[in-house]
Amino acid sequence: MAKIVNIEGMSVEEINLEVQMGAKFIVFEYCVSVIILTFRRGSDIYFIKPGKSAFKHGFPFTLITLFFGWWGIPWGPIHSIGALVTNFRGGKDITPEITAHFNASYPK
Repeated sequence: MAKIVNIEGMSVEEINLEVQMGAKFIVFEYCVSVIILTFRRGSDIYFIKPGKSAFKHGFPFTLITLFFGWWGIPWGPIHSIGALVTNFRGGKDITPEITAHFNASYPK
């Protein structure tokens, strides 16, 4: 599993409470191309607390895509647009999958 950022020192109960209040687990996408090779990848998982913006976490991945994603033919532009759309929408919300994993791994 990918690293989860921003949960350091939190218990599973605290995480579940934050999720009930609106926190989310988000993955951002980025794209890097080298002539004929294009790689579209996901970031670490970011825990975004309620009322906090995901923008500051997703911005670096958006910049990587803008500068390095377009150059692969033909997939560079296609995957870059997909990654940018995902990031501009706030990233990919994977909260149900992560909370299910936590609750299965650490039963009450």
